[in-house]
Formats: sequence, structure tokens, C-alpha cells
Amino acid sequence: MSRLSQSDCSMDLADRAVGFLLCCISLTIFTYYSSGLSSCHLWTTTTLSTTTFPQEYAIIIPVLAGVALVCFLCVFIGSVMLKSKRKKA
Repeated sequence: MSRLSQSDCSMDLADRAVGFLLCCISLTIFTYYSSGLSSCHLWTTTTLSTTTFPQEYAIIIPVLAGVALVCFLCVFIGSVMLKSKRKKA
């Protein structure tokens, strides 16, 4: 077995931090929409219109979250590829 260098351990920690952050974001979005859908039948129309976002945001928020996720993943994968290329050279 080979011993891990300090940079390998820090990269492992960075990978775990990114994974944890992505899980927290997805859990937050899931909880927000699930609680809204499950309690929607309990609200009257006036209460619903004053406590929630306008209907356009039902499309805008997931699209922006998806675009941000794809951009973040591209930057992360690109940085990993550049770091591995530097190690080989």
C-alpha cells in the first residue's frame, strides 16, 4: 500500500466538502418544494398568494438551480483535469 501525500488528503477533503454542499443544496430544494406541495391543500387562495412566490418562480428557480449546478460541475471537473495534467507534467 502506498502512503497518501498531503495533497491527496486535502483533495479528498475538498471532494467531501463539495459532495456535502451539493447534498445540502438538493435537500433544501427538495424540502422546500415537498413542503409546499404537501401543505398546499391546507391554504386558502388568499393565504397562498401572500405566502408563496409568484407562479413564474416555479420555472425560474429550478432552471437557475440547474444552470448553476451544471456551471459548478464544469468548473470543478475542469479544475480537477488541470490539476491532474500539472501533476503528470
